[in-house]
Amino acid sequence: MVEDEEKIAQGTYDFRVMREDGFRYVDKTALLYPLVTRGRDSFFFISRPRRFGKSLMISTLECLFRGERELFKGLAIDKMDYDWESYPILHFNFGTMDVTTLETFQAGFVARVQEVIEDAKATYNPTLAPNDNFSRAIKALAKDRGKPVVILIDEYDAPVGHALNDIAKAKAIRAKLSAFYGEIKNNVGNIRFMMMTGVTRFTQLSVFSALNNLTDLTMDERYATLLGYTDEELGANFSKTLHRHAEVMGLSYEDYREKLRWWYNGYRFSPDCEEKVYNPFAIGQTLGALKRRFTGTWISTGQTSAVINYFTKNQLVELDYEHIEGVSEEDLDVCGLENIQPISMLYQGGYLTIKKYRRSRFTLGIPDEEVRRALNSLLVQKFAETPSDRYRNLTCQALEEADFATFFGNLSDLYAHLTYGSKEARVQEFSFQRILYVLLTSDGSFRVTAEDRQSQGRADLVAETPERVFVFELKVDGTPQEALAQIKEKGYAEPYRHSGKEVHLIGLSFDGQTRRLTGTAAEPLA
Repeated sequence: MVEDEEKIAQGTYDFRVMREDGFRYVDKTALLYPLVTRGRDSFFFISRPRRFGKSLMISTLECLFRGERELFKGLAIDKMDYDWESYPILHFNFGTMDVTTLETFQAGFVARVQEVIEDAKATYNPTLAPNDNFSRAIKALAKDRGKPVVILIDEYDAPVGHALNDIAKAKAIRAKLSAFYGEIKNNVGNIRFMMMTGVTRFTQLSVFSALNNLTDLTMDERYATLLGYTDEELGANFSKTLHRHAEVMGLSYEDYREKLRWWYNGYRFSPDCEEKVYNPFAIGQTLGALKRRFTGTWISTGQTSAVINYFTKNQLVELDYEHIEGVSEEDLDVCGLENIQPISMLYQGGYLTIKKYRRSRFTLGIPDEEVRRALNSLLVQKFAETPSDRYRNLTCQALEEADFATFFGNLSDLYAHLTYGSKEARVQEFSFQRILYVLLTSDGSFRVTAEDRQSQGRADLVAETPERVFVFELKVDGTPQEALAQIKEKGYAEPYRHSGKEVHLIGLSFDGQTRRLTGTAAEPLA
């Protein structure tokens, strides 16, 4: 085995462990410096998708405010004018709360707050509510230590987000958290610094309405790369492992880096900073394992299918996730729990990211290939009303093998699951095409192009494998034969005639009122 000096962390997000055990740490302390030296007016919030380094940042701040300078030797902040004083710290993490019932949440919330307060050497009074104990602890710690308190809150929103399948319960949890966070405003004079992280900006939580000096870093261009790795940081910190992985995959280094970007480097968090970042969890898992192919990583432990299951099929089928224009910044916040829009939750959950920004409006899209496959897999499960990928796997395998009888049968079942009602009169060909695109891109076996431009028009969809090309044309309230005739008349398949692959023409027809697949036809390119 070749000696590797770059020890890659795959399961730890504790700053102390990473530094003491020699794991590679991408230095973000230069970005933290202006935050921790701002003085008493230091109340910060930042939202990022799950598994994006928030917990590591909170852990870094905790060590920083404990004055543990030895852990920062060689890092940027060690060379800066920082006082290295030790402050009393209250560090909460609400990311793993049990919200099965309101009672289980309440019991767990009390236990979590009590543990943090007692770890900080303050007294918890079980006859008082958690918010009252929080307020008393802030005052007592500041008085006993003679220094203001540092408050670190990781995943502040997780209990509400995990309860969205039951809005009444989510509202009750939000009310309890609001009372708790409201004590921050009541104790600003005793607080040296606060950092709160989360996935979603729930604007009706008291921290946003009551704390008028809260600084939201979420879209601040100065902190667009605070969480995640830039392409430059990746090369500077993991060069040996990157080269080694390229060899394992049998790729040139340049081709390897390009594929790595396609898979994991697509997140942009500020309208004013175009630099993209890699998901750090994805990089840790990928470089730690050194597999022969790129695979999905963070999505399996990041945002769950609960986000998708919250929405109706009608809401989800009408979005083109690759390109959503005209989105305002207000659209990305969650104002009320009763009418959450897919765009806001998908963006904050990490399924969508900023692609462009112009004239106060965002264009959003899927950040990278990992998320594309994961999102589309969840959407297929939603559309097909199945909790697993078995349906998807069998359907895509059938098409890959040109088993059209099985493919058309499974496809018919998929469209049959879609609801219909008052909206269906407005259903356009795009909606049917979108579902087919989602299905085929979720599997990873196909290279899929929607609206494939040709000299005489656009094929609705083209799916390629190393052996075959499938050219689709869809007709609403038409016939599959009309669809095949259009493919031939417009020459949609001609660019693939000399590809050395089998080329198949596929026509699909749909009933615009019921959304049912009503006709299918397939034939080889003559």
